Amino acid sequence: VQLQASGGGLVQAGGSLRLSCRASGTVVSIMTMGWYRQAPGKRRELVATMASGGSTDYADFVKGRFTISRDTAKNTVYLQMNSLKPEDTAVYYCVLKYTATYWGQGTQVTVSS
Repeated sequence: VQLQASGGGLVQAGGSLRLSCRASGTVVSIMTMGWYRQAPGKRRELVATMASGGSTDYADFVKGRFTISRDTAKNTVYLQMNSLKPEDTAVYYCVLKYTATYWGQGTQVTVSS
C-alpha cells in the first residue's frame, strides 16, 4: 500500500486548506483512512479518521473547523481545514488502517499569525 498526500502549504490564520491522500497498491474497501499530525517537539496526534462505513472520529481541537471525507471509488481521503490557527502548524500524515497501519510521507501545513 502506498499513500500519496498533497495539499499542504502556507496560509494565514483564518484561512483554509484542503488535503488529499490517495491510496494505491493492494487496497481493500474495508479500511479506515484519515489524518494525524505532528508539530515540532510534539508527539504525533490524531486529527480525524473515517471508517469504510462512514463513521468519523475527530480530535476535539478540530471539531467544527475540519471535515474529513472520502471517495471510496478513488481510494482517496480528504481533509478540509477551515478557520486555521497558528497552532495547527504541523506535518500532516495520511494514514490507512486495515490489518496493518500504513503512513504517507507527510505534508507540511504552516499557518501564519
